[in-house]
Amino acid sequence: MRAMISMYDMPERRAAIDAWWAGLARHWRAAGLGDIPDTAHMPQDLYALWQAPDLFIAQTCGYPLTHQLKGHVTLVATPVYAVDGCTGPRYHSVIVARRESDVRTLDDVAGRIAAINGYDSQSGWNALRHSLIGKGGPARIVETGGHRNSLAAVRDGRADVAAIDCVSYAHLQAVAPQEVAPLSVIARSASAPALPYVTRREVSPEDLQWLRAGLQAAMADPALADARAAMLIAGVEIVPLEAYDRMLEMEREADRAGSMVMN
Repeated sequence: MRAMISMYDMPERRAAIDAWWAGLARHWRAAGLGDIPDTAHMPQDLYALWQAPDLFIAQTCGYPLTHQLKGHVTLVATPVYAVDGCTGPRYHSVIVARRESDVRTLDDVAGRIAAINGYDSQSGWNALRHSLIGKGGPARIVETGGHRNSLAAVRDGRADVAAIDCVSYAHLQAVAPQEVAPLSVIARSASAPALPYVTRREVSPEDLQWLRAGLQAAMADPALADARAAMLIAGVEIVPLEAYDRMLEMEREADRAGSMVMN
């Protein structure tokens, strides 16, 4: 079995992620699950992991969940993050620019360069497109491969603006404040369900129930409070798969408005 428990897997948080995984594994064993992987790490090929028939659990983005992964995985639960602007199991993107630039509002993005982590990202691409409905879009898009890379591109002047997952941004404010200090938040996107935990499509109802029970038990475990705090996790909720249709709605709204057609 294979696993990956955090899309916010940055080196500065590795110790907390490992501690969180060890605690989760303990609670899953107590709930009755077997074949629990010893470790959970970010692979190079996320789609291969997400669609693996031996997937134990992983975190993904809601955009792949509603697109490439539709019908290929089972939704387990949605984490709740202790981050400003996150309400229940929902999150948003912060749209950032250099403090010294003249990009102060979304109206200033027209004709500029936008950095995105990838075209399969809710927070970096879909949320940005939706935020720019009725505004002039950027003249060019730079695909960076990650939110941290997008922030670097804006800092270094290779891009003028980027939409960043608010949880990623909060992590960097805590562990690498020098990376966000030269930037300012010029807007916040509409909210959507946060990055979900998923498992294999063919999971049994009993295993799915135990996965959820173990997650909920770990969220209440005082021994894991430090790990949860470091990962900015405040809880977990079981939301219906249909809740993620919000991302499809945002996509359709941006499509109808002709906002930032992919180039």
